[in-house]
Amino acid sequence: MPEQPELTIQGWGPAGPSTTTETDDGLSSALPKAARRYLSKELGWSPRSTPPVAVADISLAPSRLPDEARARFVELLGEENVRTDRESRLRRAGGKSYLDLLRRREGDASDAPDAVVLPGTTEETAALLTACSELGVVVVPFGGGTSVVGGLAGVDPDDRPAVALDLGRMSSVQSLDIPSSLVTVGPGMRGPALEEELSRDGLTFGHLPQSWEFATLGGYAATRSAGQNSTGVGRFDELVTGLTLATPSGVLELGHPPATAAGPDLLGLALGSEGTLGVITELTLRVRPKPTSCSYEGWSFRSWPAGLAALQHLARHDLLPDIVRLSDQDETRANLLMASGTGARALRGTLKTRGHGDGCLLVLGWEGLPTLVRARMKAAASLLRDGGAIRLGRRVGESWKSHRFSAPYLRDKLMDAGLLVETLETAATWSKLPTVYDAVRRALRESLTRDGRRPLIMSHVSHGYPTGASLYVTVLADRDDDLPIQQWLTAKRAATDALLAAGGTLTHHHAVGADHRPWMEREVGPLGVEVLRAVKERLDPQGICNPGVLLPE
Repeated sequence: MPEQPELTIQGWGPAGPSTTTETDDGLSSALPKAARRYLSKELGWSPRSTPPVAVADISLAPSRLPDEARARFVELLGEENVRTDRESRLRRAGGKSYLDLLRRREGDASDAPDAVVLPGTTEETAALLTACSELGVVVVPFGGGTSVVGGLAGVDPDDRPAVALDLGRMSSVQSLDIPSSLVTVGPGMRGPALEEELSRDGLTFGHLPQSWEFATLGGYAATRSAGQNSTGVGRFDELVTGLTLATPSGVLELGHPPATAAGPDLLGLALGSEGTLGVITELTLRVRPKPTSCSYEGWSFRSWPAGLAALQHLARHDLLPDIVRLSDQDETRANLLMASGTGARALRGTLKTRGHGDGCLLVLGWEGLPTLVRARMKAAASLLRDGGAIRLGRRVGESWKSHRFSAPYLRDKLMDAGLLVETLETAATWSKLPTVYDAVRRALRESLTRDGRRPLIMSHVSHGYPTGASLYVTVLADRDDDLPIQQWLTAKRAATDALLAAGGTLTHHHAVGADHRPWMEREVGPLGVEVLRAVKERLDPQGICNPGVLLPE
């Protein structure tokens, strides 16, 4: 397999974040002038240059890996697969949440591992975990480094040395069973590489989260990821038919496609375990024929409640598309202002003329055989029009498709200009979703409004189910340059308390990590936490497997 690109140390993407000292120039390349004016007025924000420190100035403590441990690892993996150099350690220091990036931009790499190890097989991984258990070395699995909930923090209550177990050497297709629509892959493989391999046989996997360019399949499994197409093809955990889990106590082979009734589903226990039980070393996934027809289109509703009611109607009649994205008024307004060109201006004019100037944009995507796509679109269109929607055409849908992975790149430039930029997500039943939406917005607005400055809170539904939907919230605010970390921690705590009280889930697809672990007991109950602790104690008796996430302290 060709070498896969790595994320930059202080931002998103292989090119790295903007480090310009001319703030307006940096923003003008990413945002139209009207959008910059809108954000300044809406937030009470004065753009200013707040670039990250030079990578060379990031503080990194010396490695604490004992010589005995290093020698043991070299014996197992070879010298080239045990690394303690500065570059290797910095590139695996934490994930890509707003808080992760704040620390790295300020020159803090205190969560960097003491070493990076790269096993190439299940056997090497199992032997490495056994050695780490015996030597008292913490292990944090590392795929693409895209966690946004502190999933790579590596926090250990006993402050033991820690290694990042990089999955990059296990990143190829192991087997392809075309008649059974199954592919077996290594956990370090990324979405683009898998799609390239499958396309040679006319197949696709179709799991496309916003982190698709960099995240790994093992990371998707460990966090129970959802992708932009998940309304149609299913969440990642629904697409896994088997996996291999290496633990300090041995190796588990889980899953027996097509189905089994042999007791509780242990495969489901490994999915979403976030590296706390061991390391996923192999995955068997469901694939499907590459769609021969793809259609993406835009619609508009006059209000958020009208849009939610229409989606609920589609869900009730089993007419939800493969991709669904309903933006509220604030997100719609911001997206239209951030779009440039004559097409965007024409769309704004059309919406205003037809009484949807302050409406909600809906993007739908349909994939599959041409006859089925046309039939589904026609049936859905009838229900959407009954709900008051107007069709905006395919240009809107294609525009969304062409920019579907761009938001993290824009975040870097907004952070360079002094903004707080972060997201959170949840899910709720159709009956509770409006209450959760209102509660989260209220909590964020109250916690981030200060001295005449207020946040911009933008929300959208991005995954639909028969029983409810997800809610994804993006927050922009003028950053508190004195206490930026505490500013977001306060807002995040208020929003999480509010969404749980209103009936939302702790997380829909970002996972628990370190950020959500204080609330884990509220999600699964005290007995549920004890069950998870008992499983961890059996598989990881020394507690070396990613101890800083998932389970409350």
